[in-house]
Amino acid sequence: MNVLLISTYELGHQPFGLASPAAWIAERGHAVACTDLSVERLDPETVREADVVAFYLPMHTATRLAAQVMEKVRALNPAAHVCCYGLYAPLNESYLRRMGAKTILGGEFEAGLVSLVDRLASGCSKIQNEQLISLDRLQFRVPARSELPSLEKYARLRIGAASKPAGYTETSRGCKHLCRHCPVVPVYNGTFRVVQADVVLADIRQQVQAGAEHITFGDPDFFNGPAHGMRIVQTLHREWPGLTYDATIKIEHLLKNRDLLPRLRETGCLFVTSAVESIDDQVLAKLDKGHTRADFVQVVDHVRAAGLTLAPTFIPFTPWTTRESYRELLELLCQLDLVEHVAPIQLALRLLIPRGSRLLELRDIQAVLGEFDEPSLLYRWRHPDPEVDALQSEAMRIAASKGSRTEIFGRLWNLVSERPLENFDLRPRATIPYMDEPWFC
Repeated sequence: MNVLLISTYELGHQPFGLASPAAWIAERGHAVACTDLSVERLDPETVREADVVAFYLPMHTATRLAAQVMEKVRALNPAAHVCCYGLYAPLNESYLRRMGAKTILGGEFEAGLVSLVDRLASGCSKIQNEQLISLDRLQFRVPARSELPSLEKYARLRIGAASKPAGYTETSRGCKHLCRHCPVVPVYNGTFRVVQADVVLADIRQQVQAGAEHITFGDPDFFNGPAHGMRIVQTLHREWPGLTYDATIKIEHLLKNRDLLPRLRETGCLFVTSAVESIDDQVLAKLDKGHTRADFVQVVDHVRAAGLTLAPTFIPFTPWTTRESYRELLELLCQLDLVEHVAPIQLALRLLIPRGSRLLELRDIQAVLGEFDEPSLLYRWRHPDPEVDALQSEAMRIAASKGSRTEIFGRLWNLVSERPLENFDLRPRATIPYMDEPWFC
């Protein structure tokens, strides 16, 4: 069988979600081609030759883009069996099937993809009999990256004027927690699965050989299994003392495992991304985040004391946001000297409510909820105060404008306050490491 795996967008990373299943499918003797449409064009001839075309849908943006490409694929090759797999596939099953997908796979999808391809190769029914969502414990294969675009085409680590090519891998999938706004929850429901350490390290080795000088660990939470993660980075550091990395870790876990923070720094960690989301304790409780504003402030101190950089992310615009609470967020970031740590887009994002979201449990959400917008794959909602919706639109426009993080922050501040920030332009700015593809969704 000829199998074409397609990624439309994965946060500027070389897609693990193509490389991992490619290894599994090739192991079964099938021909596998990979296309990452974020950095290359769709080749019509490759589409025409494919028996199976599978779209990787790890996030909202990727899913919306894939829906457009599916139409082109069906026009080029009506006989191809179209599959959608990844986190957002089961959440949007009915829509994707109407768009032409015959098989939908969520959770731990590699074995399901192999089953699908083997089944079609044997002439069995084209009707799906693989699990829609599988949480099976898999024995992973080393991802096959040779057919993917080079690392030079992807996001780079930036530190001041310097930059480094970066690789990407995952040590685990799913999450132990049940945050209401998180798209992982409807699929994994509090379950997480590890990728075996030898597989992770072999994947890093091949990326280092391909030129990677920095690695992003893309787990939803690197400290869901802290012992597993620490074993990997300690081995990584012994083998490549100059290699750096970053990871995503919950505020709750950073506080609980603060004794591990110096060891992260010692093993090459440059920065930690953490989904703070809000500094309002009532909003944090509604989102079921598991931390408070005070916890966030403590973590800023602990991370800084360990010599690490914290990269907090936010959902500043929710049905509970006020003009005053938005200004308070900006004030706190300034007080904590985090202005340069936050990508501007993080100060303009609006709460996204996909199908299956636990947010739908809240009466507050039901009160502002509109119809489900299927092409946009989300529920529309309006803030009770139209001025807050207008503020969000203007914040988004400013966040997308040209300028340094400090300059854009200043423009956002001027949206909500007539009082200038004291000595704001005179403060020394630390050199903050970051990936040049802003974290988004």
